Amino acid sequence: MTDKKMGITPLALFSLCAVLVVDTLTASASIGVSSLGWWALILVIFVIPYGLITSELSAAYPGEGGIYDWVKRAFGSSWAIRTTWFYWINVGLWMPAVYILFAGMFAELFFPDLSLAAQVVICVALTWGTVWVCNISTDIGVMITNFCAVLKVVVISVLGVGGFIYAAQNGVANEFSLANMAPSFDSGAAFLPALVFNLMGFELVATMTRDMKDVKQMPKVVFLAIGITALLYIVGTLGILLALPVEQVGLVSGIVDTLKVLFGDGPFGQFMIYALGIVTLVTFVGNMVSWTMGSSRAAAQSAKEGELPAIVAKTSSKHGTPVGANIITGLVSTSVILTYALFASSNDELFWSMFAFSSCVFLMPYLFMFPAYLSLRIKDSATERPFKVPGSLAVQKALTVLCFLVILQAVVLFILPDIIFGTVDWQYTLPILIGVSITIAIGEFLLLRAKLQTLPSGKTEVA
Repeated sequence: MTDKKMGITPLALFSLCAVLVVDTLTASASIGVSSLGWWALILVIFVIPYGLITSELSAAYPGEGGIYDWVKRAFGSSWAIRTTWFYWINVGLWMPAVYILFAGMFAELFFPDLSLAAQVVICVALTWGTVWVCNISTDIGVMITNFCAVLKVVVISVLGVGGFIYAAQNGVANEFSLANMAPSFDSGAAFLPALVFNLMGFELVATMTRDMKDVKQMPKVVFLAIGITALLYIVGTLGILLALPVEQVGLVSGIVDTLKVLFGDGPFGQFMIYALGIVTLVTFVGNMVSWTMGSSRAAAQSAKEGELPAIVAKTSSKHGTPVGANIITGLVSTSVILTYALFASSNDELFWSMFAFSSCVFLMPYLFMFPAYLSLRIKDSATERPFKVPGSLAVQKALTVLCFLVILQAVVLFILPDIIFGTVDWQYTLPILIGVSITIAIGEFLLLRAKLQTLPSGKTEVA
């Protein structure tokens, strides 16, 4: 348990590390030049409302449960259990995708002929290294995430600035006309949900409110992180597209390929490629540490209420960390890594299918969070709100619907990326649909279990 209370800067860095994901930067660049228009549009119509709503909820309802607490207050325990289940288990499903990307980049940098079996061993080792870090101390976990947040800023800044320098000397790799930069579904539509995914997670810092100096500073924390994150995503995407033709942007190899173009084959270039490649790999670990810390806290809080199995609530007597939830996350990640490795045909295909599956699960709690915000505004207006989203109730309804629809379309496009063109690739869609369905079914089983355990004793009725 941490002894020191944290101020704006460390919490903003924690939030930045959670949200800023270098691993999917290549997915946004794969859309092409129109990704810049999409970034701008999503920032205006979604991220700003999302940040305002998160700030109000975090300041009005502080506590380690975060999104779990908000949904429970608004809709009762049943929806809270669903929310926590998706929010927590998605980390165990997402971790394999991140560490498969880690292993692929590691192989490309140092061992081009590294076998799939060796890469799987790396993934499993990283999984349990993450669990260990999250188990030993909140202080150490926050220190690692803050350090990795700085490294992410360095990597993306180098990609952005390097892209501009390269383009000034060699010309741009893609055509940056206003028409091309305008949002368009013509190219890379499958990767559009990744833009939404890349900007989710600012509410995760709400699980750290117990360790904050002043919860009234939450809006400053959230919007400082939002501002830096948005700028870096745009700069990083632009840098990749200035140096690399869009058709050459690989999901796994894109960052390393860009570094090779920017720095060349000379001794200095090789040094920079290896140095920045290693830094990028370290940021992947930091991302998983921050998400495991936050989501496991929310799951443990739910388990303490009897809504998830008791083992999830197990807490370290020495460190106060949610060891039960962390270990289960590691077991899920390991199982998924081993299972998917049996069906791997290429790193890019494996990474994206796992990423799309885990992202669908990850986004589902937000389908509950935004309606919960509106519900609490209406039925719990008496609660003091240190920060309040400006505007009338009609404005709040509009913001809620807008945010809800953005999340919904992202879920649909992750599962059915070609639906906007009237086609469905069932070979891609069916495994993801089955995986999501199984995840939902397990959540419903846990909900039924909670009802059966609580109703007879009269302790807590699950709404």
